[in-house]
Amino acid sequence: MEARERTGLVLDIHRCSLHDGPGIRTTVFLKGCPLNCAWCHNPESISFQRELYFIPERCTACGACVAACRNGVHHLDPATGEHAIDRASCTACGACVRTCPAEALEIKGREMSVEEVMEPVLKDRRYYDRSGGGVTLSGGEPMAQFEFTAELLAAARENEIHTCLETCGHAPAERFDAILEVVDLFLFDVKGLDPDRHKANTGVTTDLILSNLDRILKRGGHVRLRCPLVPGRNDSDEDLRRLADLYRRYADALEGMEIMPYHAMGEAKGARVGRPVPPLKAETASEEQKTRWTAWLREAGCPV
Repeated sequence: MEARERTGLVLDIHRCSLHDGPGIRTTVFLKGCPLNCAWCHNPESISFQRELYFIPERCTACGACVAACRNGVHHLDPATGEHAIDRASCTACGACVRTCPAEALEIKGREMSVEEVMEPVLKDRRYYDRSGGGVTLSGGEPMAQFEFTAELLAAARENEIHTCLETCGHAPAERFDAILEVVDLFLFDVKGLDPDRHKANTGVTTDLILSNLDRILKRGGHVRLRCPLVPGRNDSDEDLRRLADLYRRYADALEGMEIMPYHAMGEAKGARVGRPVPPLKAETASEEQKTRWTAWLREAGCPV
């Protein structure tokens, strides 16, 4: 396979993004993640497979999807119109999506080549140049589709476009070594620093993540910490103290730190791809909670 013919599974591409690195950016969301965070904002990005996405509030129970599907995936209750989906039988072929007049069905995940992804990225070059922006690879976890990610970064570098990589840090160390020269800024997620609770909340421990953070910084990588904070899960004074200690340990090498307050929108999106809603029992972070977190961390010397 020629280098630029490699394909990857892309969830979405957002142009004119303002929250995924400096300046105006195009954010490429790749599908698949090795973590399973209880509070995931993009649960439709966790699976490494294409998935049927159902928006029930749009469904008119017209039955077009039932007629279009050869695998008997869709079922409508004749009395109530309730729409049930047999996901085990779904091949994500998209026949139901094409026939749905209410646009209540989508397929999440599209196989794309490097060239196909770079086409919309290159369209906004003038905005990057004027704002100091560029392209950001996000997910899911970009390092889980490493070869595709590496080639996207190389293509951006060849076109002199600034690159950001958002990562949870849970990938083999040699992968980070291999792309260090083509990543201008790592947006490195730190989801908590208590090893046991981190595993309970995400499915993995902190060992590999913190080892990779240390390795990237010691090898000259540019890193900004991004810290999701979830009420009642990882926002106690002890949690904040550990975050502040981590920042101070690497303060001279870091490019900054930001907090990412929890929003409950992920629960609805998870249900739309048939993922069980986790028993998180957390509400969207209030303004008071955001103010407390910010004040606490600033008092501890963190530039949030």
